[in-house]
Amino acid sequence: MAATPAGRDQVRNEYVREQHVRKEYVDGPEGQIHVRRAGVPGSGRRPLLCLHLTPGSGRMYEELLAEMSTDRFALAPDTPGFGASDPPAEPPTIGSFARSMLAVLDHYGLAEVDVLGYHTGSKIAVELALSAPERVHSLVLVSAPNYTDEELARQAAALAVPREIQPDGAHLVAQFAELVRWCPPGTPLELIQREFGEQQRAGARAHWGYLAAFAYQHRDHLPRVQQPVLLLCPEDDLEEPTLRARELINRGRFLHLPGWGHQMMITRTAEVAALIREHTD
Repeated sequence: MAATPAGRDQVRNEYVREQHVRKEYVDGPEGQIHVRRAGVPGSGRRPLLCLHLTPGSGRMYEELLAEMSTDRFALAPDTPGFGASDPPAEPPTIGSFARSMLAVLDHYGLAEVDVLGYHTGSKIAVELALSAPERVHSLVLVSAPNYTDEELARQAAALAVPREIQPDGAHLVAQFAELVRWCPPGTPLELIQREFGEQQRAGARAHWGYLAAFAYQHRDHLPRVQQPVLLLCPEDDLEEPTLRARELINRGRFLHLPGWGHQMMITRTAEVAALIREHTD
């Protein structure tokens, strides 16, 4: 049976990714940090550091790393406790995540980077910009929520708790259905399955990332950022609170992206890359 156009695109993307993206470990304050990287440190334009959502991993950025590496070094670490990185001894904070990312920058000798952060990654990006302003040139934030108190309480009650394991796997079915819910129609199920698998790797600590994220609010920190910010608001589960975050930007711009959603780093790689280049370069 002949491959469909979507199937051919997926095979081609996987080939490109495998040819360009390398994986390795570096030492961090919480143990070993797993890093995906593409390109050569010190070559091309300013490097791009990509920070993933909770409870996923840097794998969500593999296609984007391959694309961005055509003119710069790009890297996507797994934050401690997620993906293939060692877990911390106790629940992390956004500050401890940021310190781990600085250790990654030090390992590669990166004096200054642009930072892309998605969901929880957007909060780590903001903390990096505030705690090490000399290391961060600009930020691209995706789905950076400005929660109401009621929204925050509801999110914390639902997500910042250990997931109850059901003997019939119903908890897995519910989690997969939630991933499908927030992807645009037509998103290949294979991509959702790939993300689903990555999210299982955190195991019983999966909620630790949410604990860190919900203790760090953009309304308290984002207005203090002096670097240029591009805030992207796709049509995902954080769309409404992210629409309210546009008022928090001190310097930069806000872009609403109806019809975009989860998996946009894969399904809209070229478009995302163009937005990043326009902002950072």
